[in-house]
Amino acid sequence: MSLLRSGGPGSGGAERDGPEGGLKLDAYLPYRLSVASNAVSGLIARAYEDRFGLTVPQWRLICVLAEDGGMTQVQIVARTVMDKVTVSRAAQGLVKRRLIKRAENKTDGRSHVLTLTPEGRSLHSEIAPLALAYEAALIAGLSPEDVTLLKRLLGRLQAAAGQLSGEGDPPKIPG
Repeated sequence: MSLLRSGGPGSGGAERDGPEGGLKLDAYLPYRLSVASNAVSGLIARAYEDRFGLTVPQWRLICVLAEDGGMTQVQIVARTVMDKVTVSRAAQGLVKRRLIKRAENKTDGRSHVLTLTPEGRSLHSEIAPLALAYEAALIAGLSPEDVTLLKRLLGRLQAAAGQLSGEGDPPKIPG
């Protein structure tokens, strides 16, 4: 499958009426997703950092462990789609703060299982309602149907990106 399509009518791609028929950045969906993601993550990161001394990756790690129980770092990487270095740094910071603990993995001695400590569970219980309040404020201007559609479309975009990244073929450039 070609990564780049013709961009013809009905293609749903970015507008191509910029300089010399080129791409208009503000109409380019990957750019718009990135800008929106950065704005939301930045807002939430400041709140977590200011109030709780947590980075966004640390908060994600706490949430995953609260939802799924003990996991290896490899499992956390797969679950969160964060890179190994980010997960490792987040885990190290949380271990130092005694919010998570690292235990030997009985099925694979080369890895460790990370779990929340009682302090980590308590912090999750304190932050979760605030995270939900931020989400509610962000989507306040959307109807429930819009929120459902947005979540469905984001899931489809994430799945499409996963398929494209797994292809291994370089992009096919038309012309």
